[in-house]
Amino acid sequence: MSRVRLLSKAEAPPEAKEIYDKLEANGAAVINIYRTIAHSPEVLRNFLRMGSALLTKAELSARLRELAILRVARLSGSEYEWAQHYSVALEVGVTREQTEAIGNWREVACFNDEERAVLQYTDEVAQNVKVSEETFKNLQRFLSERSIVELTISIGFWGMVARVLVPLQVDIDMRPVGSAQDLVGRKRKAGG
Repeated sequence: MSRVRLLSKAEAPPEAKEIYDKLEANGAAVINIYRTIAHSPEVLRNFLRMGSALLTKAELSARLRELAILRVARLSGSEYEWAQHYSVALEVGVTREQTEAIGNWREVACFNDEERAVLQYTDEVAQNVKVSEETFKNLQRFLSERSIVELTISIGFWGMVARVLVPLQVDIDMRPVGSAQDLVGRKRKAGG
């Protein structure tokens, strides 16, 4: 059971209600992490902006991003994060075999060299903050500087998300999202 109230629209501060309305109007779900952060509406607004930018405006491959998020979820014990991103990962090309093996990724053959470089980097950033020169040089073989920055921010962002979800024991949503669009919504077309 969540340690803080999951604010419904009726309970939320006016600024958070406005955010809920925008999410719903754009086709996004108002999920429990949002209902938790809604206790601080301005933080919620900026949390959504950062998450949306990482999910929809990054050069970094969505598949590599989702591998990193699932690895962060495993490392931090964030069942909520895992539940929300599992379907997203499958949607963008992560295989079921990879999701099942992410906990012991070094010992299995279902990850290619690029994915291994991303997972090693994710482990070092998430667990040590500091990254070895060897790990960084290996990552540079596969990713541009922009993608490396986006990967690093993604690891940090979803690590921060886990540090909200786990200590506050945020309840897993009854219906996890099915896609990235469920998290951030769809952009409305002109005239729509």
